[in-house]
Amino acid sequence: MMENSTMYQPIAFVCEELRTEIGCDFVGLAFQNNVGPDIRWLFAAGNCNEKYKKITVRYGKGIAGRVISTGSPMSINDFPNNILGKALEYPIMLAEKLLFAYAVPIHYKGIPKGVLLVGRRNEQSISDNEEALVRETARKLEELLTSLL
Repeated sequence: MMENSTMYQPIAFVCEELRTEIGCDFVGLAFQNNVGPDIRWLFAAGNCNEKYKKITVRYGKGIAGRVISTGSPMSINDFPNNILGKALEYPIMLAEKLLFAYAVPIHYKGIPKGVLLVGRRNEQSISDNEEALVRETARKLEELLTSLL
C-alpha cells in the first residue's frame, strides 16, 4: 500500500510532527493488507531499527490487531506487565523496546483499517490532552490517506 515513498511524505511529516509535539520516542503506522486480514507496520518515526518493516500481526492480535478489531483506542503501560496474552504477541513493543504505547484506529472508508501508535521507551504515559492530539492526528491521517489512495 505504501511503496512510493515520495507520495507519502505528507504522512511522514504528520507523524514526525506528532512525535515532536508530545515528546514520545516512537510513532508508527500500521495497516491491514488489501488482501487478507493481516496487519503490517508501514511507517515509523523515531524507530531504533528496521524490524518494524518485517512485522506482520494477525487481525485481533497484538496492539495493532486489537485496535483494528475493536475500533477503539488502547494503551499499554509498563510493558510486558498487565497485558492480554504473551509479550511475543506484541512484536512492535519488543522490536522498539517500548514500555508504554497508546494506539488509535485509523478509518478508511468508514472502517478501521489502520493504527496510529505512539510509544515511549520509558514507563511515562501520556496526558489526556496528548491522547486527544493522537486522535486528532489519526483524523488528519485519515484525510491524507483518502486523498492519496
